[in-house]
Amino acid sequence: MDLWYTERHKLGFGLTCRVTRTVANEETPFQKLAMVDTCAFGRMLLLDDMVMTSVFDEFVYHEMITHPALCTHPEPKKVLVIGGGDGGTVREILRHPSVESVELCEIDRRVVEVCTEHLKETSCRLADPRVTLVYDDGIEYVKRFKGKYDCIMIDSPDPIGPATGLFAAEFYRSVFEAMTEDGVFTAQTESPFIDGDLIQRVTRDVAAVFPVCGFYTVSIPTYPTGMWSFTMGSKRYHPVRDARKSDALGDCRYYTHELHKAMFAAVPKFARSLLPESFV
Repeated sequence: MDLWYTERHKLGFGLTCRVTRTVANEETPFQKLAMVDTCAFGRMLLLDDMVMTSVFDEFVYHEMITHPALCTHPEPKKVLVIGGGDGGTVREILRHPSVESVELCEIDRRVVEVCTEHLKETSCRLADPRVTLVYDDGIEYVKRFKGKYDCIMIDSPDPIGPATGLFAAEFYRSVFEAMTEDGVFTAQTESPFIDGDLIQRVTRDVAAVFPVCGFYTVSIPTYPTGMWSFTMGSKRYHPVRDARKSDALGDCRYYTHELHKAMFAAVPKFARSLLPESFV
């Protein structure tokens, strides 16, 4: 039997790939969860029929949500990840020798459990003694802390259902308060091609809270349009002027110090038009 998976995007297009095996398929208390093997992209994690990560290109997303912020901060020690139950963001954070603790706050325990069993490429560092797994609503969890974290990564799914609040102005204020006086945060902020309204709103809200803000794009083939964006907010450090090179990162496949220095200035013109003028 010839089986194909299709993720339908906005504007009447989508991503289709041939499935060779269904590894997991269940309804959790929060969402529909599936893990499939594909011909083109290897093993893929799907949540509510949307691609969250694939073995083929996960390195782009996970390197680029973590290293720009961690290399902007001079010595990140305490890091919080909201979402990210596949573990790839934690894996990349632990490349940094200054990191003493990582809290992973994931609302859906089954995402972590299924990925730990079936997606070891990304979940391979979740048992590290520096990692604490917290199963909670990240929106509420971050409100409990003041001045605790050096860096926060918002590794959220698309802004649908419970994740909608992770793209709200109130949430960014909570993130600001939860960080130290020189904290840096990064959030994934969807595709500039089809989510321009969301990016305009998010970057405006972030700029209203953080004195230093940046925006950059990356290429991720399995995400809608293939172009994805991240938004950074910093209390003190400038993502270009203060960027430091870390030899400890080793064999990154996408992130480089040179790319870090260039990508904030090299935002495509149509995407730059979505941002507040205060963005670097």
